[in-house]
Amino acid sequence: MTTRFNQTELKMIDLKFIREHPDAVRHACKVKNFDDVIDKILELDVRVRALKTSTQTKTAEKNKITAAIAATDTCGRAPLVAESKKIGAEIADDEAALKTLEAELSDLLHRVPQIPSPDSPVGPDATANVVTKIVGKPAKLDFTPRAHYEIMDMNGWWMPEKIAEICGSRTYCLMGAAAELDLAIQTFVIQKMITKGFIFIQVPAIVRPQMVFDAGHFPGGDLSVMDNDVFYLNVPDKCLSGTGEIVINSLHRDETMPEDALPLKYVGWSPCFRKEAGAAGRDTRGLVRVHQFHKVEQFIFCKPEQSEEMYKLLLGLLEEILTDLELPYHVLSTSTGDMGFNKIKMDDMEAWMPSANKYVELGSCSAIGEFQSRRTNTRYRENGTNEVKFCATLNNTAMALPRTLAAVIENHQNADGSVNIPKALHPLMGGRKKIGTAK
Repeated sequence: MTTRFNQTELKMIDLKFIREHPDAVRHACKVKNFDDVIDKILELDVRVRALKTSTQTKTAEKNKITAAIAATDTCGRAPLVAESKKIGAEIADDEAALKTLEAELSDLLHRVPQIPSPDSPVGPDATANVVTKIVGKPAKLDFTPRAHYEIMDMNGWWMPEKIAEICGSRTYCLMGAAAELDLAIQTFVIQKMITKGFIFIQVPAIVRPQMVFDAGHFPGGDLSVMDNDVFYLNVPDKCLSGTGEIVINSLHRDETMPEDALPLKYVGWSPCFRKEAGAAGRDTRGLVRVHQFHKVEQFIFCKPEQSEEMYKLLLGLLEEILTDLELPYHVLSTSTGDMGFNKIKMDDMEAWMPSANKYVELGSCSAIGEFQSRRTNTRYRENGTNEVKFCATLNNTAMALPRTLAAVIENHQNADGSVNIPKALHPLMGGRKKIGTAK
């Protein structure tokens, strides 16, 4: 697809900042592995400003001539009218040229990545990520741990072959106690987030592609950059969202909130859809990489100076949840080359997966700064000064299912194929402490 997004005058990185700190922005392009377009941006900026000045000067001159025409008798008007038409034609040419230059400048500005935090490890990809915290130890089992899908096979908790026939690859269904446990995990997480002061919102899966662009997940403004990740619907201007973040980010677009409304904290539940095109051949069996899943997402609008505090809050809440689910996990500080286009800072939370003998990502905490709010024009009015400023945004997975279900099944498995239920989930599982039996 070659459809382009609506690129407004609001940019992710302020143009004034680029003028004053070009080296910092060049460095961001380098460490995040994006093309360095800063010199071209600065060149176009000079041309655009010069053309605007020229147009304004000519417009003022034309206005003077118009006033002179009105004050001149009929015989003396001809040369003034001719001069007015000449300047008017020049203004029209300048405005056409200006429109072209501004479109080119806007496109380049939307290719400039967010500047990463100096705290983030510098590196080209995930190999440069740094483990900053390890919590819990993998259980020492006196039997060879089974993969979650083997346990599900033993207990009749899904029908993978039949669902693949009906729905295609990377789809799944959950049945019986596994389906109950999956729902219990989601309910537990949502209830916990509500007690922490988050507003619960059920988020639609259908969204306009413009909202994906406004979330800043992809560089530039060409819709085709999303083709490997996003499912498009066979109707105009609709696609399926890959995360609740996309919808929540646009909830207050073009609004100016009072400062006292911040921080504004949402927890969104939504079905999510991803092509997983980049995962060909990886995790083809089981629940780790599927096209459709459910996600509980933390999302915060706040003042920029509150961002660090809110980041610690989001990260801490996910750690609490993993502890509640009795899962060993570690925290990864994500490198500049792995964190993505729109992020200042990102930490991944990975839980131990016994069958794979490795940690697997269950959540990702991101600080975005004003990057997204500049696209959505989401602002707040400062108390006292009455000044209008852009909000900062942050997000973190509260829980992604069924991947988390896979981790719970594997970490709490027994030799006979049954699974112990984490204590925190007992009330939501009718008091049961264990599910499943060997066939």
